[in-house]
Amino acid sequence: VQLVESGGGLVQAGGSLRLSCAASGSTSSINSMGWYRQAPGKQREVVALIRGGAGATDYADLVEGRFTVLRDNAKNTMYLQMNSLKPEDTAVYSCNAIVYDVRGDRYLEVWGQGTSVTVSS
Repeated sequence: VQLVESGGGLVQAGGSLRLSCAASGSTSSINSMGWYRQAPGKQREVVALIRGGAGATDYADLVEGRFTVLRDNAKNTMYLQMNSLKPEDTAVYSCNAIVYDVRGDRYLEVWGQGTSVTVSS
């Protein structure tokens, strides 16, 4: 499985962006997916998770009510709709997938390369 993010950029505070994470390869082996971010000088943190099956979602407290994670299985793409952006949302956003490795009977983590989001005040 390979993941490629897009949609990052520069936006003013209060604005919106939509990030995309396109998956390719053995996409049927993907279980849950998520968005993470890492701001300069800080550790990576989870932003939003979307599980397989019914697609239950979880959000970090800091983005609850402003961000929405969606998954379009037909397009093998996950989205992160970000509204009411704040300067503190500035970070590199990366998507993550938990993939089931049949041969090894184990779960693996796959990461995209990241996309940069800058929110100006």
